[in-house]
Amino acid sequence: MKILFLVPYPLQEAPSQRFRFEQYFKMLENKGHQIQTQSFLSAKDWKLFFQSGQLVKKAWALISGYLKRIYALALATRFDFIFIHRETTPLGPPVFEWIIAKILRKKIIYDFDDAIWLTDRVNEPALLRLLKWRSKVGSICRWSYKVSCGNRYLQEYALQFNPKSIVNPTTIDCENMYAPKEQGSKEKSDKLVIGWTGSHSTLKYLNSLERVLQKLEHEFNQITLLVIADQPPSLNLQRMEFIRWNAKTEIEDLSRIGIGIMPLPDDEWTKGKCGFKALQYMALEIPAVVSNVGVNIEIISHGVEGFLCSSEEEWLTSLRKLISNPDLRISLGKNGRKKVLACYSVTANSASFLSLFE
Repeated sequence: MKILFLVPYPLQEAPSQRFRFEQYFKMLENKGHQIQTQSFLSAKDWKLFFQSGQLVKKAWALISGYLKRIYALALATRFDFIFIHRETTPLGPPVFEWIIAKILRKKIIYDFDDAIWLTDRVNEPALLRLLKWRSKVGSICRWSYKVSCGNRYLQEYALQFNPKSIVNPTTIDCENMYAPKEQGSKEKSDKLVIGWTGSHSTLKYLNSLERVLQKLEHEFNQITLLVIADQPPSLNLQRMEFIRWNAKTEIEDLSRIGIGIMPLPDDEWTKGKCGFKALQYMALEIPAVVSNVGVNIEIISHGVEGFLCSSEEEWLTSLRKLISNPDLRISLGKNGRKKVLACYSVTANSASFLSLFE
């Protein structure tokens, strides 16, 4: 089969692309499939949107993206499947998807890993809401050959429009990338790192644990917070370290963490989250403490692979247990990796992913 991937971001940059389908490219090629990708934003333009100002350059980057999508319509005629991640364009109605499905009559595989028909922005301006045209998600689902959803909540939405909507979880490459440190090596240090990783879009959720972390650093002199992100956090803590995310050092940086945390509010948007932070921790045998929200409940059995928390007191209790008990950290970490290997690894999910193109 010939498969064209139309994606928003440059390759090897965005976690949603790297861990949902980019790591399957080699597998597809080994099966004899021919693949080609076209990203809406170039690597240069992707970095541009993380900078303030430069509106003219950003406008040109958007125009360039739309011009590439026009060219993609000509490209699409040569392919059997068109794999679309999230949307072909960031603004406006789904014109390109409609042409691909209705005019070119190509089979669309539609993939998303967030509740992208909603928004997590508080008081979003009406103009931006109009420009984003989020109702297009349902239309693209309806026009697609199959829909690949990051969790059951997203699948329930997609099933309203397309009966061939399946759960295709975000997965970890445990064989080639995520190898845990030797058991107990972290316990030899007199310091214990509580860690969080993510992007600027989810950094705000870490603020909800500020009081918890303040109490813990007063109780335990050996702990420090490590934040791995594309922007520094704004937390009032005495012992905190920030590392700018880097693909080349990602595993090494994560491996410094002794306890991984993932706070989330309980709302419709976060129900669409796919628990990727928790999976990263677990794959490296790092015990995970996460909010008792959405897919986290499926990923973690409380007290087995980590802890699920619904209140500030539960966060304090769970973290105190792990800080005080190195053996518990090792036990939960081992169980977490076993869970990832069985349910959320590339190997475990390869048949499901490949079935999208049958």
